[in-house]
Amino acid sequence: MSSYQDLIQQIEDEIRTTKKNKATNSHIGKLKAKLARLKREQQDKLLGGGGGGGDGYDVKKSGDSSVALIGLPSVGKSTLLNQLSEQEISEVGAYQFTTLEAVPGTMKHMGANIQVIDLPGIISGAASGRGMGKKVLSVARGADLLLIIVDVFHARDHLELVERELFHVGIRINQKAPDVVIRKTMKGGIAIASLKKLTKIDERTIKTIMGEYRLLNANVTIRSDIDDEQMIDILEGNRVYIPAYVVINKIDLLAPEKQEEILNSFENSLGISAEANLNIDRLKDKFVEQLELIKIYLKPHGEEADLDEPLIMRKGVDIGDVCDKLHRSFRKGFRFARVWGKSAKHPAQKVPITHKLEDNDILTIVKDF
Repeated sequence: MSSYQDLIQQIEDEIRTTKKNKATNSHIGKLKAKLARLKREQQDKLLGGGGGGGDGYDVKKSGDSSVALIGLPSVGKSTLLNQLSEQEISEVGAYQFTTLEAVPGTMKHMGANIQVIDLPGIISGAASGRGMGKKVLSVARGADLLLIIVDVFHARDHLELVERELFHVGIRINQKAPDVVIRKTMKGGIAIASLKKLTKIDERTIKTIMGEYRLLNANVTIRSDIDDEQMIDILEGNRVYIPAYVVINKIDLLAPEKQEEILNSFENSLGISAEANLNIDRLKDKFVEQLELIKIYLKPHGEEADLDEPLIMRKGVDIGDVCDKLHRSFRKGFRFARVWGKSAKHPAQKVPITHKLEDNDILTIVKDF
């Protein structure tokens, strides 16, 4: 019987050699679905089963948001963590694999307490468990932002390797989750309702892919223009979607014209020197920008608003999210809230718990006691 790796290689070869056209779309979609399933089964078997990605490091999330520093060994992650947290937290050494555990620190900036986690360096094959890779990537899956650190002299190769390993472990960076809802039914086959014109996949391919996952009866509602791999992601059900930002370290070792050239070749990136403390303050600003942090000022009922210590939240939160952060009793006893600011139609607007908040809003929560 062929091994998982043999089967995977055979399918990859067939995908590569099959000409892509309307007649072969459904067949290629089926091959990709089978490939994704085999890779998941192979990883589960190698790592003791369980689709959750294996045992990770024991890192308890704290602060207003969490950022994971990820990259190859010796790219300067530990030095950067020490600069961001303004204290010696992570050991720094001039050799590979100095960091053997996930090391958390705290960066205080613009009123926010941001947890920054220095992860051990990853290598090719990390998604399959090489070099503690599965543990590293399991922590990355839980972060609010991934900071991909690359060495200026190997920037493109480093970035491609990290992106590949993240993809293989089910992390989709800088992507929105496909807007697809699947409701299983007892009979009736596959009924597809697309609310947006599909330009990258047809209904036959969708049904073929679903058949590979033994889904023969379901109502499928699609609200975004998906492709075959996104359909597979939905069916796999273990993908996470995380924003990422690229940091090109040791940029000071290049001449100014070379610095500009390399920075222009990368989107959503910043050149820094962790060792020389170059652009670290700009990077801190980028954290707040990338995390889309907003300030919410609390006003106790019948009192003045506390404008000195805002509550730091993520953009898109509602009042229920604020209740959860304050204490579960706030949601349980919630009656109504009053809001002043951009999200309110008028000052002191009375709103429900589902009301969406905006930056610099002032909020009063009224609850039962």
